[in-house]
Amino acid sequence: MTIIDGKQISSDIKKELQATVEACRENVNAVPGLTVIIIGEDHASQVYVRNKAKSCREIGMNSTVIELPEEISQAEVLARIEELNNNPEVHGILVQQPLPKHIDEYAVTMAISPFKDVDGFHPENVGQMVLGHLDRCFLSCTPYGILELLSRHAIETKGKHCVVVGRSNIVGKPMANLMLQKLKETNCTVTVCHSATRNMPELTRQADILIVAIGQANLITKDMVKPGAVVIDVGMNRVEDASRKSGYRLAGDVDYDNVSQTASAITPVPGGVGPMTIAMLLKNTLQSFMRAHNLQDTL
Repeated sequence: MTIIDGKQISSDIKKELQATVEACRENVNAVPGLTVIIIGEDHASQVYVRNKAKSCREIGMNSTVIELPEEISQAEVLARIEELNNNPEVHGILVQQPLPKHIDEYAVTMAISPFKDVDGFHPENVGQMVLGHLDRCFLSCTPYGILELLSRHAIETKGKHCVVVGRSNIVGKPMANLMLQKLKETNCTVTVCHSATRNMPELTRQADILIVAIGQANLITKDMVKPGAVVIDVGMNRVEDASRKSGYRLAGDVDYDNVSQTASAITPVPGGVGPMTIAMLLKNTLQSFMRAHNLQDTL
């Protein structure tokens, strides 16, 4: 059984990106810039934002964090986004979720230029992805990271049956579409399961590649997985654990201890998919910079 080490692979990717960022600095005397907007004081969001900023700095990118008060108006948020759209030194714009209830998430998504939408959420980027124009869009970072995990582990995908559990706009839907594409890393037959799926275990047991992103701790048990399947666990759930100082531990959507006994390869939680999301955010930001400077074919 192979443990798919997303922490190590993300580290490898960051080193590759760092080398390219340095080449950009030498060629055009500039580097990519990522700006993250955070609204309010959600602790988990603050931690995520700090990690993103730190990762940017580690590979030589510019990183800016704009902290806005929770009571800020939607109009003011949209105005700040428009300023960033027009700033040539900003190549990636990200608005950290969750947003305050009075801010319309869709309006914020639409306000970000699709050319700087390094989260890959803008409908223009989603549409290009669905049409298979992957060189003209930004891919949603978590599905993009999963493609890298499969590719770098040389996991055979062509003609395989991939079952995606979950249908969110951030992971499930783009993941299913990407696995369906006629790409080296995908080209699968795809089934999507969700909360209304009947007899889910019957479907998950058919999966050669099982990707789970439904947000329910240990939902996928050993009896739901075909022996030899590749299992990608996107879940990150807090489970009460009195033995921990924090009072909880992190668990995925897959019962790792038992499913790892039957899977041929599996991602751990933490240390699997999570680190890849930030790595691909950096990669998208670098790609945005290279498109802006017409460097795609020169570095």
